[in-house]
This record gives sequence, structure tokens and C-alpha cells, in this order.
Amino acid sequence: MIGRQVIKSGRTWKDKEELFEFMEANWNKEEYGDFFIGKPTAGSLAEYICLPATRRFMVIVYPKKEKVILSVCDAPQGLESRLIQSIPHQGRILTSAVTLIELGSYEQERKGPAEEVLQGYTAYIKEILGVK
Repeated sequence: MIGRQVIKSGRTWKDKEELFEFMEANWNKEEYGDFFIGKPTAGSLAEYICLPATRRFMVIVYPKKEKVILSVCDAPQGLESRLIQSIPHQGRILTSAVTLIELGSYEQERKGPAEEVLQGYTAYIKEILGVK
């Protein structure tokens, strides 16, 4: 399990809003679902771009200078229904992950379906950024 991906984007990001706007303009929501800016937990100091992964996990995305960071983190109870509603029923990434959610434990879910989703999002973000 990796749980975190770093993409060297080839451009410097001013802030998460700039990355969010880029994603809004280039993201295929039908294939990869919707996303929003929010705090992963009530105690979080920072907001991130949040992508659905599984019932218990989400992927957060944020810029750091010329990099884009993706990381798996727990999905808080308050965001759970919003994340589940935004999971696409069709698409390349999530169809197998959704069926596995109920079968495994918390750790199995993190190492399996949540990690698969992270890898899929990473590949797609590299694609829209034009990074190999």
C-alpha cells in the first residue's frame, strides 16, 4: 500500500483554487465522478480537493509548488453521504471498488479498493496534465 502519490506537474500552482479550476475545466465527471473543496475532518486546519473513493475513504488532492499530491484519507461521517452520492455507477476506476467495499475490513479496504482508486486518479490526473 502506498497511500500517497506525488506528480511533478511541470507548472507551479498558486493555490488549491487554481488546481480546482484546472480540474473543473478538464475533468471527465461521467467517468471519474464529481469532486469538491472541503476539510477531510472537522479538526482539519486546511481544505483540500476531495474525491470519492470508498465508503470509508476518500482521496484528497492539493498542490505543492510544482507538484500535485494525492493521498488516501478517512472519509468523515459528515462527508460520507456526499462522497457516496458522487461515486459514479459506471466508469473505469470505481466499478470494481464499489462491489468490494462491503466484503473486507477497514484495512483491507484501505489496501485494496481505496488504493486502486488512488492509482486510477493518479493516472488520470497525469493524463490531463500531460505528464508521463
